[in-house]
Amino acid sequence: MSAPIAVSIAGSDPSGGAGIEADLKTFSALGVYGAAVITALTAQNTKGVFGIHDVPADFIAAQINAVFTDLDLGAVKIGMLGNPAAIDVVTAALDRYRPRNVVLDPVMVASSGQPLLRGDALGRLRELIARVRVLTPNLPEAAALLAAAPARDEDEMRTQAQRLLALGPAAVLIKGGHGGGAESVDLLVEAGGETLRLAAPRIATENTHGTGCTFASAIAAGLAKGLPLQTAARKAKSYVSAAIAAADRLGVGTGHGPLHHFHAWW
Repeated sequence: MSAPIAVSIAGSDPSGGAGIEADLKTFSALGVYGAAVITALTAQNTKGVFGIHDVPADFIAAQINAVFTDLDLGAVKIGMLGNPAAIDVVTAALDRYRPRNVVLDPVMVASSGQPLLRGDALGRLRELIARVRVLTPNLPEAAALLAAAPARDEDEMRTQAQRLLALGPAAVLIKGGHGGGAESVDLLVEAGGETLRLAAPRIATENTHGTGCTFASAIAAGLAKGLPLQTAARKAKSYVSAAIAAADRLGVGTGHGPLHHFHAWW
């Protein structure tokens, strides 16, 4: 039997905590073969992002064509797409290949606060959202997509998730990690009307670099293995929570360090 395969279409983080590197670690930790299409090179570490070099759109397309025409992809995870041209080639590829499980993490701002999405790309990003199965914004990203203030409680999170469903995804997982309270609560709202509440104790740590990338790729890994969406989301929440809880054991970098993707092994 062949291994489940997922591909990440995202930017590279040379410090290894976010982006393509986090996605591939997550796929591996969860028993999925990982492929990668790089959309941007970044100069970053645990303290910040110091430079971004966009991969030309035609070369992003060439990478996508090479992977999609050869590998039996069970899921596609999309992360950083920093400009309109990158978004356009990915949108065209989804229309051409029609992959069955697409998870879009609408990466707009780095954990350290630096913008990763050009302002003129927001409208194009909304068009891409219509092609995906799951959209996974955090509170600031959901607010930016809706031109609204960030949700302050679960009722507002649910309302914003429902508004985002109008853009066309089959489901929205709105992440509450930027909120307050003793619990970190995420809501998975599906177009059919079902809502799944995912809650875990909020963990006091500075080492949360790459959390959004990891969560989205963990969901993609579950879908690549054939799990139902709600099961994939539950397992992804458990995995990310444990990776955050173990993050302080790593001691990587002097800023906001990465999660411990391989907490179950070492």
